[in-house]
Amino acid sequence: MASTGRMGNMSQPKQQQQQFENFTASSLYCDKCKAAMPVRERLLLILPDKEVYDYLCTGCASSVGSREVTAGEKMMAQAAAARRPRRAAPVQRLRL
Repeated sequence: MASTGRMGNMSQPKQQQQQFENFTASSLYCDKCKAAMPVRERLLLILPDKEVYDYLCTGCASSVGSREVTAGEKMMAQAAAARRPRRAAPVQRLRL
């Protein structure tokens, strides 16, 4: 008898599992503004083994969260970016 439980997802290819390893927020809830607001990411601290980023509300500039990126995660993200094919610039036609 074949099992159709949740364990079937464990055999996904490694590439599919890696596509969601690194998240950056585009909006977060701000207590001062009382709403979900767009945020900007600011590098707060660089340590030998990680970097700490602070998320700032674009409405009131208060800190609404943080994110830590370890050295290993950063190296993996750089390697993945190097593997992605670059799109060629669009060719512009000259009118004569």
